[in-house]
Amino acid sequence: MATKPGERRLKILQTLAEMLEQPKGEKITTAALAAALECSEAALYRHFASKAQMFEGLIEFIETSLFGVINQITSEESEGLKQVELIIGLLLRFAQKNRGMSRVLIGDALVNENERLQVRINALLDKIEAALKQALRIAATQENLKPDADFGALANLLRCYAVGRWEQYARSGFSREPLAQWPQQWPMLYFACLSQSGPPGA
Repeated sequence: MATKPGERRLKILQTLAEMLEQPKGEKITTAALAAALECSEAALYRHFASKAQMFEGLIEFIETSLFGVINQITSEESEGLKQVELIIGLLLRFAQKNRGMSRVLIGDALVNENERLQVRINALLDKIEAALKQALRIAATQENLKPDADFGALANLLRCYAVGRWEQYARSGFSREPLAQWPQQWPMLYFACLSQSGPPGA
């Protein structure tokens, strides 16, 4: 039975993601990707106009996966600081389950690729930071943070924590898992947020 175009595109992206999971992190060429798929480079270009477009397909998968869950968290969980905890836990869990995607998220896989790919990842991270900032604002309305707390600084701190864990994971050859110290580190981040809160009735 002939493979449908959509299925073939998906297979190409899956193979690219699998190749990104190699601990050595070598640059992936279309020739190597074609060899892994047992097809010609020309066959790849029948489904994607360029390698950059293939990476864009991976970024779209990341964005859809993360924000599908983030939107669910923000609609189902009313407590702001709990939203923060669940969002960061999601970011760590996603990278741990999708090794190749963690290299895309930190930009490691995008070195020497089209610069628009890094721009898109930066925009994705900005959206995540904005979601964290909104959750912190909700926490302030619930009197868990001071109304004049620096939500931007806190959201950026939390973003940097997640990105740092992703980077450590990729740079360690996927041996230092993002979730490994999460149970110990979330209370530390939680109290960093609370440090901006005033005493009851303040």
